[in-house]
Amino acid sequence: MTVGENPATSYGAYPARRLRRLRRTPALRRMTAETRLAPADLIAPLFVREGITEPEPVASMPGVVQHTIASLLVEAKRLVDLGVPALLLFGVPSRKDAVGSGASDPDGICQVALRALRGAVGDDLVLIPDLCLDEYTDHGHCGILDRYGAVDNDATLERYREVAIAQASAGADLVAPSGMMDGQVGAIRDALDTEGHVGTGILAYAAKYASSFYGPFREAVDVEIAGGGDRRSHQQDPANAREALVEVALDVAEGADIVMVKPALPYLDVLAAVRDAVSVPIAAYQVSGEYAMLAFAAERGVLDREQAAFETLTSIKRAGADLIVSYLAAEVAEILTSHPRR
Repeated sequence: MTVGENPATSYGAYPARRLRRLRRTPALRRMTAETRLAPADLIAPLFVREGITEPEPVASMPGVVQHTIASLLVEAKRLVDLGVPALLLFGVPSRKDAVGSGASDPDGICQVALRALRGAVGDDLVLIPDLCLDEYTDHGHCGILDRYGAVDNDATLERYREVAIAQASAGADLVAPSGMMDGQVGAIRDALDTEGHVGTGILAYAAKYASSFYGPFREAVDVEIAGGGDRRSHQQDPANAREALVEVALDVAEGADIVMVKPALPYLDVLAAVRDAVSVPIAAYQVSGEYAMLAFAAERGVLDREQAAFETLTSIKRAGADLIVSYLAAEVAEILTSHPRR
């Protein structure tokens, strides 16, 4: 610098140069990162299917399987070793009926799996069964149908109460009502408290959108929805964001311990708004369609799978999620565990 030169206008003093200096090495980037992803941020969604002897791959979700009880326990122990704190469990029954009786049967696949998991991992893993009827009904809807073929909200709440009690009795730490019925959180909280399960929490699917990104999931749980699959009467319109805040506020007022935004990536604006609105923990679900797009693109060489996994999950956390439900959970946790500087 020559005598009389203004330091503020010199090459090295440009504000952009200050930013670039902090990006210069991996260590500098790690030190100044605003958002950090850890195994403890993740929840692994797992499927357990009744009546199979070997894990069965889900064709539309490369790397995802329907587990046997035995393989489910192996995966649960792996999650514990990787530092993943929780799993979200979906049961796939061998028989279905109009009222989804298997969902509340003490000997139903979800309850059997919960008891086995609790025996295998104790309290080292948070067990969260999905609480809905669509996996268990022969019509594939999330509730009881009235004589016109529409979902009967109040009749469905009675079934949800029964399912919640069965899941809590089998060892659930949290139950996760996903059907988007009006009043579901309050009804479930009352049922749990009445039956003495005051310590069982509720992770509520509070802002669940009527999304096109659920397709692969329906294969994973063998669900075919009667009447073309329209759930827009009770799931949220993708065009709306403000109503999500109303739904979330209602669930918190009814006793939800954690609220969820689903899907994640197409609704990061909603996730950020919910984070500003409530103080309870927030989960976001990186759903089957989000995962499938990434997985198939990586198979074709269009994306780097690891980089895309970390980028998407970090963006979800950056938007405000405390917890992320993702089919990438174990994979990412393994990378973080084996390469802690990642």
